[in-house]
Amino acid sequence: MDTPILILLISLLLSSLPPLFSISSRYATVPASSSLSVSDVLISANGIFSAGFYNVGENAYCFSIWFTKPTSDGNLTVIWMANRDQPVSGKRSKLSLLKSGNLKLTDTTQFTVWSTNTKSLSPLQLQLLSTGNLVLRNQNGSVWESFDSPTDTLLPNQPMTRNSKLVSSRSLNNFSSGFYSLFFDYDNVLRLLFDSAEVSSMYWPNPWLVSWEAGRTTYNNSQTAAFNSSGYFRSSDDFKFKASDYVIGTWRILKMDVDGNVRLYSLDEERRIWRVSWQAISQPCKIHGVCGPNAMCNYDHQGENAGWRCTCLSGYKAKNLTDWSFGCESELNHSCNAAESSFIKLSNVEFCGYDIKFYENYTDERYKAKTLTDWSLGCELEFNLTCNAAESGFIKLPNVEFYGYDIKFYENYTYERCEEVCLKSCTCYGFNFKFNGDKGYYNCFPKSLLLNGYRSPSFENPFYLRLPKASISFYANRKQEIGLHCPLTKQNLLLDRGYKKPKQKGMLQFMVWFACAFGCFEIICICFVWLLLNKTQQRSRENTQSYLQVVSGFRKFTYAEMKKATRNFREEIGRGGSGIVYKGVLSDRRVAAIKRLNEANQGETEFLAEVSIIGRVNHMNLIEIWGYCVEGNHRLLVYEYMECGSLGENLISGTLDWEKRFDIAVGSARGLAYLHEECLEWVLHCDVKPQNILLDSNFQPKVADFGLSKLVNRGAGGKYSSFSRVRGTRGYMAPEWISNLLITSKVDVYSYGVVVLEMVTGKSPMTTGGQASGNTEEMEQRGLVKWVREKMNGNGENELWLEEIIDPGMKGKCDLRKMGILVQVALECVKEDKDARPTMSQVIERLLPH
Repeated sequence: MDTPILILLISLLLSSLPPLFSISSRYATVPASSSLSVSDVLISANGIFSAGFYNVGENAYCFSIWFTKPTSDGNLTVIWMANRDQPVSGKRSKLSLLKSGNLKLTDTTQFTVWSTNTKSLSPLQLQLLSTGNLVLRNQNGSVWESFDSPTDTLLPNQPMTRNSKLVSSRSLNNFSSGFYSLFFDYDNVLRLLFDSAEVSSMYWPNPWLVSWEAGRTTYNNSQTAAFNSSGYFRSSDDFKFKASDYVIGTWRILKMDVDGNVRLYSLDEERRIWRVSWQAISQPCKIHGVCGPNAMCNYDHQGENAGWRCTCLSGYKAKNLTDWSFGCESELNHSCNAAESSFIKLSNVEFCGYDIKFYENYTDERYKAKTLTDWSLGCELEFNLTCNAAESGFIKLPNVEFYGYDIKFYENYTYERCEEVCLKSCTCYGFNFKFNGDKGYYNCFPKSLLLNGYRSPSFENPFYLRLPKASISFYANRKQEIGLHCPLTKQNLLLDRGYKKPKQKGMLQFMVWFACAFGCFEIICICFVWLLLNKTQQRSRENTQSYLQVVSGFRKFTYAEMKKATRNFREEIGRGGSGIVYKGVLSDRRVAAIKRLNEANQGETEFLAEVSIIGRVNHMNLIEIWGYCVEGNHRLLVYEYMECGSLGENLISGTLDWEKRFDIAVGSARGLAYLHEECLEWVLHCDVKPQNILLDSNFQPKVADFGLSKLVNRGAGGKYSSFSRVRGTRGYMAPEWISNLLITSKVDVYSYGVVVLEMVTGKSPMTTGGQASGNTEEMEQRGLVKWVREKMNGNGENELWLEEIIDPGMKGKCDLRKMGILVQVALECVKEDKDARPTMSQVIERLLPH
């Protein structure tokens, strides 16, 4: 029989079957005394969710619930697992609903792996609801449901209670229980916990804050939390937030991610990707245990795998290159003093053979496990640093902090006293030496464990790492390498089993494929109808946009309010390529700078999504945005007002001495470093120039006009070439813009370098100090840079060239050494090769050496 005729007959046969045939699969009900095998899949009535055996490794399966339609990368989004820590094999494993009312999962050997432990005298059925909840119910109601025992994910309106918690997966590909959990603590506060085999610590809310300082209350002991379909989350401890795209009609999940952060994701139906619409911690390096012991977390914004990365400390090497949670171990052979050795007696213990090098189990725990997940690898000797102070020294790590595990806290200590304290203790591996700005002295924090380490430009104090003296010079001169890209750790779970693949009959295989095709056709029809309904509801949603409040305290203004505040846009205080800035007075009498963006075709949803992230940017060297206005084609941003105007205005008027200029250079670098490395979403400014650096009443700089430059998702992998047009101001633009090369954060570094040269010389980048730089656009654009380089190269090491290029108003009134450092850093920033330019955090280290 021809295949088309066969398909036609099967179609007629299926259409003539009673309705029960399609209903039983669509509503995903399993009656009592029935079971599901690995090949069976349950589908919810709306087709959104599926339940069945999900493949987690080689011949390893977990009974799970997932979104039926995969994401754009072909992966399924799993939201619940029954047996995440004990997968079953792919043959003869089954989920059975017994007459007794118990639902149990058995492996090939009929061993019970998981069970609901329920009983019922009346008949039960298992049903997957359209909410994603798997329910076991009888005629009296629900007996058990998956919503009561979440794994790492919450769905809309799924409650989290005192009896449930979210536990992260071990890695992206290993779904077993990991180290991080979200739960209600004994004091009724919702917290994040890092819990490894060795240590355990709370890290959210900030552990140094009491509950009311963190905005939490301990008096409500109901211990419940949930979020609705609009993206509004509320907990009984008074913690609440709204999604950045707060609106009805979007699927969302709240997930305890493998990196220790809790994130709310919103599904982009059109592109089939999950977007982060909120996260608990904006600086992932501050998550406890993220890099394991003896390592530190770094923000890196370069290369194809940009993100936060782990690096072993000097003198240490990675234990497991595929999993940084194991941290690092010493790569040094520390000196051994026989006078400091001792022995203990272990009764009835024998080790056979290999007596050439034999170590007893010291009472001070000098042995430790090599791999905490596999004891077959045994233990390794954990060498303590020598107690002889003469044989130890310290290497300085700028901008590095290790939180917790202090041996003791020493207040108002000098560096020498702090060093002495650490050298006297064999368990001291280094110390933080932090300046207390409120009291005006330094505090000493010697560490017994190097965990929770991170490097950040915003942390201004160094960490002193203890090493054998003989190795200090080697590590001090060696450039530290960036480690693996942490968020993408992958470990496949393999089961030590092998089964023959069953042979499938041709006709049965055809029927399976036909049923899948028929189901896909139905889903497409449902989606088409949904899109039509969505379009009709779009206008009604626009009328409800006034209820959209992106984040707490970030206000939406009406266009009428903006006209009134600016007195019909009367007083102009600045203008640029993206719009005009007006001075205004808000209804609460705050003076504001209101930027009226040029009319563009940008959609309201995209505008609000970008503004929501920018509204949460908070740094002392970044302009603060108070709110926005979006009505029709009007797009306005409301900023704080800066009394001293822009850096460009002050350079022209000559009101800045050399100290102010140096401080402005440092502050601007800090603001850009925060945008590049520490935001929830990285921001490329793309238009760094003196007119976009504003000064407050104390001449402290704040980088401005970064509103809609370019938001870069951390998951983009460092490829930022999706620019529809060239951005920036001629004279400050990096060569990449002209050469059509890959655009990265180094374009801002180049512009910053030009701005610094302009501050030092008092000349704009379009001038050349009286020397022609050529008529080509390329030479004209970099005239100032070329002129400074020629002056420096023509005078060799003679510092007279500095006198020649410095702004005449500063001659004889500045610190030539500091100005020389400033010029050297600026020239490194404006190198032609973007890879040769430093990052903004490296710029800060050069300008503020410790």
